[in-house]
This record gives sequence, structure tokens and C-alpha cells, in this order.
Amino acid sequence: MRGLLPEPVDHVLAQPDLSLVAPGPLVPELARTLATVADVESSGGATVFRVDEGSIRRALDSGWSASELHDFFARASRTPVPQALDYLVDDVARQHGRLRVGAIESYVRSDDHGLLSQVLSDKRSAPAELRRLAPGVLVSGLPADEVLAVLRTAGYAPAGESAGGAVLTRPPGRPRATARPGGRPAAGPRPLRAEEVEATVREIRAGDAALAARRTDPARQVPGVTTASTLELLSRAVREQLPVWLGYVDAQGSGSRRTVQPLTLGGGFLSGFDEGRGEERTFAVHRITSVDLVDRG
Repeated sequence: MRGLLPEPVDHVLAQPDLSLVAPGPLVPELARTLATVADVESSGGATVFRVDEGSIRRALDSGWSASELHDFFARASRTPVPQALDYLVDDVARQHGRLRVGAIESYVRSDDHGLLSQVLSDKRSAPAELRRLAPGVLVSGLPADEVLAVLRTAGYAPAGESAGGAVLTRPPGRPRATARPGGRPAAGPRPLRAEEVEATVREIRAGDAALAARRTDPARQVPGVTTASTLELLSRAVREQLPVWLGYVDAQGSGSRRTVQPLTLGGGFLSGFDEGRGEERTFAVHRITSVDLVDRG
């Protein structure tokens, strides 16, 4: 059939009336792009595409920028791009994105902007994952009760607030399960990427090795975080750049063992590189359950 069909074309002809004429079947990549930035007005031997405000906005919604649209039309068209098309792209792009929509779990607000700046720069409040949204307002992706716990541990005195702005006398109870919108099937589990599988295996092996080291040589284990020996061992690890096995309990009460390269220790927090996750993290000292030097030999 290849001999009976016309060869696909890789270009269109831009017209002054904001239409694009395809003088034959299009190559797949160009056809997919045109389906985003334009609408089919008529089809036949030559397909006519129409570019309007709605199609340009659709392209911007899907992640295109105004400059990328200008470049695409200039590359795809064998005729000069009309000024009307350039003006349309710029006009729609100026209005696009003036409203922003995002998701947050909790916020921290205060009339004392200096206090908020202090909280934001305080390393002890780093686990709260705060960022400034506006003068007097910080937001976090963590639930309000976790943010309250971090700030109180850091020595601040925050108060919980209801949706109406009233101070809560007791924290709201967390739901046992997140409600699922009715009528929508539950999504299946997302397949793990290769790097996620490797990171999981590293964490499991690190935990097994840490447990084996403590069982074979109990004298090396340093339990708890209230003893001076624990802080002394962490200080030594920071000073001599020694990796450690770290037993840790997170805010949800889940325990784990991991290999950590300590970087700094102070203010009740240990900062180090988590080899299992491949990233730098901050650990609250009061949540550390055990510390043991890694024997690289």
C-alpha cells in the first residue's frame, strides 16, 4: 500500500486567517503536535487546522511556553508566520497563569514577620518543610499536627488554628483512612522504577547488617539518645567523618535502620547523608534509638 499512498509531509502552510493547511498526510510527530495547538476544521486531500484562543490556551495548559509556540510555528510552516498568529500567542500567554492552583497540608501564620523569618531560617524547624507563601504566611506539605510537633520541639510555642481562625484547645483527630471519592475506581499500585528498587534493597541490607553487628557484638551498641555516650559517638562520627548505623523512629512511629554519613550535630538535630535513600536528611536526636559505627572492613 505504500506505493499507493502519498508520502507524509513534515510541514504546513500558515495562512493570514489563522489557519494551517497540511498539503497531505502529516508525519506522526507533527500530527500529534498540531492536535494540541490547533483544531481540525476540514479534512480531505489537504487538511485545514484552525488556531484560536482555545487551542493556544490548551497548548499552554499542557506545558508549552509562548517562545516554544513561536518556534514551532516558524519551523513547521513553509510560509511566513502571519503577525496575527504571533499576536494571538502573545496575548493568550499574557493572561495564562495569572491564577495559580496548588495543594498544601498546613500553614503557619503570624503578624510578627520577623518571627516567621526566624522560624524559616532555623535548622531545627527544617523537618517541618516550611516555605514562605506570602508576608506573614508559611506553608507546609505536612499535616498540622506534625508541624506543631516540630516547632514545639524546636522551642517555639505555636497554637493550633481552626479553618475559621479560632485557636484550638486540642488538636483535631486524624482520620483513620483517607476518604476516596465515590464512583471512581481505586488506582492500582504504581510500578517501581529501577532506582527505587535499588534504594529499597540498599535500605533492607543496611538494616540487616546493622542488626547483625549488634547481635554479634552487643558491646558496640549504643542504645537510646539520653546518654552522653550516644552524643559522644555522634560527635566523633561528625568529627572523623565516620559512617554510622542509625536506628530511627519517624513521626508516625515507624522504626528503621539505615547507614548515615553524619555531617553536623547541634540544636537537637543530626544532619547527614542517608546512603540508603541517596539524599541528605535531618534527624531529630530524640528519635534516634541506637547508634553504631560502620565497620567497612
